Amino acid sequence: MPSFSHFFQTFISSKGLFLDATLLTLKLTIVSILIGIIFGLFFALLKISRIKILEYISNAYVFLVRGTPLIVQIFILYFGFSGIFLIPDFWAAALALAFHNGAYIAEIFRGTIQSVDKGQMEAGRSLGMTRGTAMRRIILPQAFRRALPPLGNQFIIGLKDSSLAAFISMNELFNVATTLGSNHFDEMTYLLIVAIYYLVLVALLTMIVSMLEKKLAISDR
Repeated sequence: MPSFSHFFQTFISSKGLFLDATLLTLKLTIVSILIGIIFGLFFALLKISRIKILEYISNAYVFLVRGTPLIVQIFILYFGFSGIFLIPDFWAAALALAFHNGAYIAEIFRGTIQSVDKGQMEAGRSLGMTRGTAMRRIILPQAFRRALPPLGNQFIIGLKDSSLAAFISMNELFNVATTLGSNHFDEMTYLLIVAIYYLVLVALLTMIVSMLEKKLAISDR
């Protein structure tokens, strides 16, 4: 274990590299979650569709994502598609994370959409709305509101999962830590430093999610 003075000096001297890596990690997480929300909403709507084949497609997507490791999905995008077209490491990681998160977000949206009282859809239809219009104007706004807290938790999971982008040489937090540790023959110190960065980020995000849960709490009364 490194001494406290050595750890502190290393922490200060490496802060520039780690702060840059933190920004890249947050950018990767935000982009992947935003794209994942699009994937998730799309497949959630397929899941609740009355057309069985669409439901089967959604089920197959969720099964595929849950049944394969995220690192395999990243490698398939980065190495598997490189023979067809060149994909930058950032977008390979972002799309793989989005594809992965989308399956879990789909289940979040499916649950929140189905939690809205069915009578509201019937009320919209009685006012002359089509099923699609009633879904867009009445059901989805409420579903999005209810989905925000679990989406916040998925954001935290996505943040930690982004460390796997290190395996395709992205200079996010984990890759910076392992590279510096290898270069200075001091892996433990840099791993402890990156752990602190992750803990701070997760603590901040957890606090934000907790605030959202309190603000957007929906009474069952």
